[in-house]
Formats: sequence, C-alpha cells, structure tokens
Amino acid sequence: WHEEIMKQNRLLEDPVRSVFLSYLLPSVSATLVTSIYILADTMMIGRGIGSVGIAALNILLPLYSTFYGFGMMCGIGGSVLFGFSRGKGNEREARGYFTTGLLMALGFAALSLILCNVFFDPLLKLLGVTPAMRDHAVAYGRVLVTASPMCVMSSFLQAFVRNDGAPKLAMAGVISGGVTNVILDYVFIFIMKWGMGGAMLATATGTTLTVLILSSHFLSKENHLKPVWNVSLKKVFEILGNGLASFILEVSNGFVMLLFNRQLLAYVGDLGVVVYGIISNTALVVTSISNGMAQAVQPLLSANYGAGKRDRVHQGLGLGIRVSLAAGLIFTASGFFFPTQLAYLFLEPTEEILSMAVPAIRLYFLAFLVSEWNIMCSTYFQSVVQPKRSLTITLLRGVVLNTVLVLVLPAVLGVNGIWLVVTASEFITAAVAFFFIRRETH
Repeated sequence: WHEEIMKQNRLLEDPVRSVFLSYLLPSVSATLVTSIYILADTMMIGRGIGSVGIAALNILLPLYSTFYGFGMMCGIGGSVLFGFSRGKGNEREARGYFTTGLLMALGFAALSLILCNVFFDPLLKLLGVTPAMRDHAVAYGRVLVTASPMCVMSSFLQAFVRNDGAPKLAMAGVISGGVTNVILDYVFIFIMKWGMGGAMLATATGTTLTVLILSSHFLSKENHLKPVWNVSLKKVFEILGNGLASFILEVSNGFVMLLFNRQLLAYVGDLGVVVYGIISNTALVVTSISNGMAQAVQPLLSANYGAGKRDRVHQGLGLGIRVSLAAGLIFTASGFFFPTQLAYLFLEPTEEILSMAVPAIRLYFLAFLVSEWNIMCSTYFQSVVQPKRSLTITLLRGVVLNTVLVLVLPAVLGVNGIWLVVTASEFITAAVAFFFIRRETH
C-alpha cells in the first residue's frame, strides 16, 4: 500500500520534466518496435518470397491494424479513465475501469477469432485479394486470424501496464516480442521455407511472448490492476467514447493507403505505388515515434487532471508540445535534405523512380512540421477526458480531409497534388487543434 502511494505521488508530485523523461524512452521504444515488426516482415518477405508476397501482406495489413485497434480502444480508453480515477484517489472506481476494459478486450478477441474464421473467404474478397496473390494471402491470413486474440491483448495490456507505473516492463515486453519476430522471420522463411504462413507465425509467436511478459505485471507487488466487480454499461460507453480516437487512428491508415494506391495507379501507374511504398514505410516509423512521445505524457496528464492539479497538466502539455515540434522539425529536415538516401534504404532505385521520389518525399515530409502537434493535442484531450475534441482532431487528419483532398488535389495539381494531400490535411487540422487548445487554456 505504501509503495502504491509512492508511485502515485511520483506522477502527482515529482518534477513534471523528470516524470515525462522517465516515460519517454520506454513509450517511444514500444511504439517504434511495433512499426519495425511490419518493416521487418516487408523486407524479409520481399527478399525471401518476392513481390507477390509483399502485395499479399499489404492487402492484409488493414486486418492486422483492426485487431490492434480493438486492443488500443479498450486499453487506452480504459487506462486514461483508470489513471484519472486514481488521481482522484478513487481506487475502486479505477479498478472497475480496468475490469470493464479487460472484459471488453476479451470480448473483441473472441469475436475476431470466431467471425474472421467463419467469414474468411468473403473477408479476403472484401480486402481485394487477387487470384495471383490468393495462395500467399490464405497462408498468411489463416495464421493472422487465429492469432487475432494475441494482437488484441498485446495492445490492451501495453496501455494498462504503462499507466500502472511500469513503462519499462511494457518496453521490455514489446522489444522482446519484436526481436523474436525478426529472428523467427529469418528461420521460418529462409531456413524452414514455410513461406507466408511462416512469416505470420513468427509475428504471432513474438506477439504471444509480449502478452506473456506484460501479464507478469499481475504477479508483481506493485500491481494495481486487480479485477473488481464494479462493471456497468456506463463504463463501457465511457471507455468506447474515450478510446474511439485511438481505434480510428489505427484503422484509418489502411483505408487511406487504399485510396492513395488507387489514385496513384490512375495518375502515374505502378511507379507511383513504388514511391508511395518508400514514403509510407518511412512515415510509419515517424508516426510511431510521435505516438510514443504522446503516450509518454498521457499517464502524467490523466493522473494530475484527476487530482485537480491543472498547473501540472499545462506544464506537461507544454513540455510534450515542445518535444514534439522539435522532433517534427528534424523529420521534415531529413526528408528535405536526404530524399535520395531515404529511397536507397528500401530498394535500388532507377533514375525514373528517383526523379519522382525526390520531390514527392519533400512535399510529403512537410506534413511532419505539424503532425506531431496534432497527435499531442489529440492525446491531451483524450487524457483530460474530452473525447469529442480528441475524436474531431483524429477524424479530420485520419479520414475526413485525406479522403476529400486525395480526390480534389490531383485533379488540380496532378501527381504533386497526391503528395501534398497529407501535408494539407495536417496543416488544416493543426489550425483546428490550435483553436481548441486556446479555448481550453485561456
């Protein structure tokens, strides 16, 4: 009990900067490893199976994002309310949010497993699997849907374990799973020759290891994630409302990729899709780092908001925004000054690819000047239990503006219009987020 008070006091009383920095590296590492999972899979499948394998992987990625998104919705939605209730000193209420979130995550895990196996063939058709990639997609997809409960529970537990004051355990769990995934990718694809099924089996094994390591938190003396029967429909709706922004953020990426690929095929053909592949893989890493920075400040914001310490909430927000904007400046500069080197990371580009990639990378990377600000503002509103504002920011930058602009801008500006879509979306959203923050803090 004494240790419990000490840990909570740390969030509420230690210098804001030191609390933020103690969460920063573990949070960024955990989110970064998740994107490296996909990068490693892409590179190994490309070398070991070929371009048809990569096509099948890309077609199935929205499904992976959906499973992961269910876990994030219950995990981040519930853990914010958990931290808020503990900040107020209401331990029973906090544990009620954990219990409700856990039951919801287990429900989504069971539904994913049953429905995706029963409707497997229609699902492949819906995702757009072609006859050429069907065998690869079936091999990968069958293992993916069987492992779906582990994907859900991995992202759910990461959020709660981090909010319960164990960010280093969350980092250890994710990194151990990621390293296992990369090693087994090599073993299953190149040595065992198990193809696409082997690639997904490596990911499933890594994810299962992550879940096991995170679950060890329940055995520690410092665990406050103890189920109590304080569950209600009201809590379910609160968790859904607060976690919906995280779910949409996760799932919208796949939807936007689909729209971009269609437009690029229409305007410049396969070459555009290759260039977009370089950009989207790099953007995935940048987004992971940005999400990690936002998640590092979230436990601090939730606990202090619950305790009514508004000055510490504003201090934490200010620090998070400064770090985010500095990171955004570095990301934009790297794309502006080193576009050729970025292209070489993924393939041996032809002159034709380079002539399209260099301006494309520069235009797209301007988005990173403000995307970090948008992610931080969305997380802030989520942390202080204002889900409508968080959801508005997420929907604008994730789905609404991208969908409209990817249809409008190319008609006016040609292919450069496609590369400018994300930049335009982020800058418009940044203005809306700025308006929200000004109203909140003045």
